[in-house]
Amino acid sequence: MKWNKVHIGLILIGALLLGFAGAYIGVTLAQSNEDTQLIGDNNIAGNSQDESGEELEEATLPESWSKVAQAYNLIKNNYLEGAEEQQLIEGAIQGMLETLGDPYSSYMDVETMDQFNEQIESSFEGIGAEVSMVNGVVTIVSPIKNSPAEKVGLRPNDQVLEVDGESLEGYDLNEAVAKIRGEKGTEVVLTIVRQGTSEPFEVTIKRDTIPIETVHSEMKTIDGQKTGVIEITNFAETTSKEFETQLKALEEDGMEGLVIDVRGNPGGLLSSIEEILSLFVPKDTPYIQIEDQNGNKTPYYSDLDKKKDYPISVLVDEGSASASEILAVAMKEIGYDIVGNTTFGKGTVQQAVPLGDGSTVKLTFFKWLSPEGNWIHEKGVEPTVKVEQPKYYYTTPIQIEDELLEYDQSGSKIENVQVMLDGLGYEPGRTDGYFNRETEEAVKAFQEDNGLKVTGKVDQETAGMLETKIIEHIRSGEDDLQLDKALEVVHQ
Repeated sequence: MKWNKVHIGLILIGALLLGFAGAYIGVTLAQSNEDTQLIGDNNIAGNSQDESGEELEEATLPESWSKVAQAYNLIKNNYLEGAEEQQLIEGAIQGMLETLGDPYSSYMDVETMDQFNEQIESSFEGIGAEVSMVNGVVTIVSPIKNSPAEKVGLRPNDQVLEVDGESLEGYDLNEAVAKIRGEKGTEVVLTIVRQGTSEPFEVTIKRDTIPIETVHSEMKTIDGQKTGVIEITNFAETTSKEFETQLKALEEDGMEGLVIDVRGNPGGLLSSIEEILSLFVPKDTPYIQIEDQNGNKTPYYSDLDKKKDYPISVLVDEGSASASEILAVAMKEIGYDIVGNTTFGKGTVQQAVPLGDGSTVKLTFFKWLSPEGNWIHEKGVEPTVKVEQPKYYYTTPIQIEDELLEYDQSGSKIENVQVMLDGLGYEPGRTDGYFNRETEEAVKAFQEDNGLKVTGKVDQETAGMLETKIIEHIRSGEDDLQLDKALEVVHQ
């Protein structure tokens, strides 16, 4: 059996949707950036075949397996509250996988596999975010563009502590996702802790149909030069075709430079990123290498004769994972600029092995390496041009409990208010958390402009309006410093 022959089925999505290698929280679960390889529909416990037609090895059990059977019979026949056969079998499988300490190896029951397949087809319902388990905490890898999660302001690295007031402590990723997902039109309340802050806050999200469009493009004119911007939000089945179509349209319109934006892109199908990279990486350089457990490396090449005759830059951030990182590091190593923040850091490849009843074990089989043989796992891809977004991009919603925020007070909530006001063009005078007279005047001006009672004090209504306006401002892209820099470096 030669695993290195069957790379076509690799899925670079990671965990379960909510995709950091996590999971998609769409109706569904959707899955995160786990690079998964589909082997076939036969039962792995018997003789089955991989995609190259070779037989998979028949499962053999060690003599000590009788100990497992003894434990099974003991529990099945004697446990006080009773135990179902399926419950025990699935628990045993999950237990074996948990001992590996690998967040990307997992068991997916029939329902979860149905949801996984739905996400691969880019059509599902839910909140539209990908999650992973990071240090035992459910963590947002990235919200999907135009999804409910993005609209309420969820961001990469947000930690989900509770769902509808119930703690997620002790839950595995699948169990957590099951609590978050739900049908279109229903609501879920998440308790979030944001990186750099200590106080949790709540967000109420109305589940919806998650957008299936994965490629967005536009032409910008910078200093008289036509620059194309193509944003890829996920690497789904149709993404590479959509990308090639929109790239050709930009080229035919006289494009003189290109920015590829994969910020917040949690990954997707390997075949999709392969096809996209084949448009840029010449045939004398591999676009990826796959390494097996014995250290054997297999490079993969395109048929492209030469690089594009226009400059290119790639935009990344901490929400760019898996397939996005394959794109970023390949482009970086053939000489293009990578702009933004260091990426997530997922460099392993999973293979989904059907168990015959519709359930699947997703197990880490390979590493993927860059064209030069570098492994970015748990390190990410470093940008060649590091650019932070404005400070207000990292603010958190403000929850007012009993006491209003007003003059001569201080604290982290007031600092948050000041940063938001400053980002919206009001002038609080300072952003260190002390509520001075200038901050009071800025609050009054904001309240007046937004039809609120003008008091100069921050109540929950004012705080909620600030949050709404800052999210709208971020989504407008008016102060997108990373995109501005990517456009600049293209034509340096």
